[in-house]
Amino acid sequence: MHVRFLVPGNIRHSSGGNVYNARFAEGLRHLGVDVEVLAVDGSWPDASAKERRRLGSLLGAWGTEAEITAGVVTILDGLIACGAPAEVEYAAAARHPAWVLLHMPSPTHPDGERRALRSAAGVICTSTWAAEHVGKRHGVPGVRVALPGTDPAPVAAGSQPPHIVAVAALLPNKCQLLAVAALARLQELPWTASLVGTVDADPAYAARVRAAIASHGLEHRIGLTGQLSGNSLEDEWNQADLSLLVSRTEAFGLVVTEALARGIPAIVRDGTGAVEALGMGSAGQNTEAGASEPQRAPATIPGAAIGLAGPEESHPEALARVVRQWLSSQPLRTEWRTAALAARENLPGWGATARSVLAVLAQPPRTG
Repeated sequence: MHVRFLVPGNIRHSSGGNVYNARFAEGLRHLGVDVEVLAVDGSWPDASAKERRRLGSLLGAWGTEAEITAGVVTILDGLIACGAPAEVEYAAAARHPAWVLLHMPSPTHPDGERRALRSAAGVICTSTWAAEHVGKRHGVPGVRVALPGTDPAPVAAGSQPPHIVAVAALLPNKCQLLAVAALARLQELPWTASLVGTVDADPAYAARVRAAIASHGLEHRIGLTGQLSGNSLEDEWNQADLSLLVSRTEAFGLVVTEALARGIPAIVRDGTGAVEALGMGSAGQNTEAGASEPQRAPATIPGAAIGLAGPEESHPEALARVVRQWLSSQPLRTEWRTAALAARENLPGWGATARSVLAVLAQPPRTG
């Protein structure tokens, strides 16, 4: 089998989707699959007509064999697919249907997403949350799930005072302003924090986050590191005692399992796919639906999923309440840490992800 994997060329900052794409492709190669990864130029999902035509050629949408040959299985990243539904439809009509790998349901292109998914050879989602969402939203049958894997990592040493990290590009959906506002309510307690992620994806939002830190006088306690990789990122993880991921929407939240791989518990927003990530490697569910306080039983919970319903101005207080309890209770910190260390031993690797996708690709393409 030869797999041609088309990924967006315009997402250059570190993201869960980029990590998944790279590690999944590597996993397929380890299984002996010939994989060709092509970064498709374009401002996806809002690409130009010329960029969409180029994609159509890559998909074989025009019935030409110039750029696609028999025996090639094409996987198309969902960010591209939702911006080029006509090209996906034409490719299917030309008997070159592409499989769509969907990381996050599109908040801005639902109609294009619906057309593309219905015309695809099949749909593979990277989380149960995403699969359920697109199934209900578009009525697409047979959506399959290939959960992310996790790279092995050393156990984090932690810090004194406790160090809190939020690893994500500085973007409105990731809610770093919420994290800053919550931490500002805890200044009488000892802690430090780092917001680890690019400031270039949305410079205006990053400037607001920086201004919020300054307005609360927290420059000496909350660091903006920018995007980190390699040893610099590992050093940041090694110092961490708690990870925050309170995005408004999150299909999975790969940074949560990256934290668990190091024995670091996490706080996530209930109702998002990050709850599934928090449960990876654990024996049971993490929280009761809508909970706004840490759930203390069963003892396998490596953190908490908090409900943030209601007015957004109340969210900082709800988040601060949970972090305050963690900071103030050594037994709770020990419980979460023990649960994270236990989950660490059971996290699946990327080979499992690749095998899941390969099993799906072995099936006949969907028709109709």
